[in-house]
Amino acid sequence: MGTLVGHVAPGFAFFALGFWHLFNHIRLHSLHPNSYTSSPWFPTSKLRYLELFLVMVGSSISISMELFIGPERHQPFDPDGTIPSNHLHNFEHSAISMTFFTYAAFAILLDKISPKAKYSLTQFLGGVAFAQQLLLFHLHSADHMGVEGQYHLLLQSAIVVSLFTTLMGIGLPKSFMISFIRSLSILYQGVWLMVMGYMLWTPELIPKGCFIHSEEGHQVVRCSSDEALHRAKSLVNIQFSWTLIAVTILAMSFYLVLVKLYGENVEYSTLTKEEDLELEEDSDDVESQKESKHGEPKSFIHMGKGYSVVDIER
Repeated sequence: MGTLVGHVAPGFAFFALGFWHLFNHIRLHSLHPNSYTSSPWFPTSKLRYLELFLVMVGSSISISMELFIGPERHQPFDPDGTIPSNHLHNFEHSAISMTFFTYAAFAILLDKISPKAKYSLTQFLGGVAFAQQLLLFHLHSADHMGVEGQYHLLLQSAIVVSLFTTLMGIGLPKSFMISFIRSLSILYQGVWLMVMGYMLWTPELIPKGCFIHSEEGHQVVRCSSDEALHRAKSLVNIQFSWTLIAVTILAMSFYLVLVKLYGENVEYSTLTKEEDLELEEDSDDVESQKESKHGEPKSFIHMGKGYSVVDIER
């Protein structure tokens, strides 16, 4: 991270993952509203573990960029083997990617071995990944007081939602809303990371009174006065609010479209079941009439089936 590409690339990965989960959860709930059960990841028809493989590949690329490709000497250590101050954030970012790699790898193993606690353990691993992400962004070695720090602070709110909904999903696997909110929070993380990338490293988008300054080999946004900094932070808050509104509109529109698309199949199957029940009731009436013709005893309930209230009064 620390660059435009370093934020936009992982941001797009989070967006794609959140969108994929959002689509599958809505589709699954639309087709099976009564028997819906959440899933921590979704297989594809051609390659069962495609989602998890992509998580592992993306995490590996991120680790390589942070520790080997990005540094000038293509390794993050000083000549004496210590970690220099300007590479601390590289280790923090790579630790987040390592945790997501661990989640995906063990999710595959758990699915192959298929123990009874497979679902709960997979959710737990996802929770560990989000907890690691939250911890390292909260204790980030980068600036906490400047404009970038404000972006990171607001990003943590989305991570908190992802973390708690993932842990809640362990005990409530049949809750559609928990899965819906978790998917949306992952998607929102991606959107906000992409917004950060463009807003912090595009000179034309830097707030008035602020500028891009090079510090320890990294470009950061600094402001010329406290008033300019306060204004820049307020603009970040407004961006977060507008982004939240836009993502909410997108999610609700997407939900309504998918429910309309897949919900018709549910209505058709429900209608078929009702018709079957009516046919069963009709067959019961025919059988009771046959029994009465053969002189078999009839209960009061069977006798009342063929009569209306008026007939009984007569």
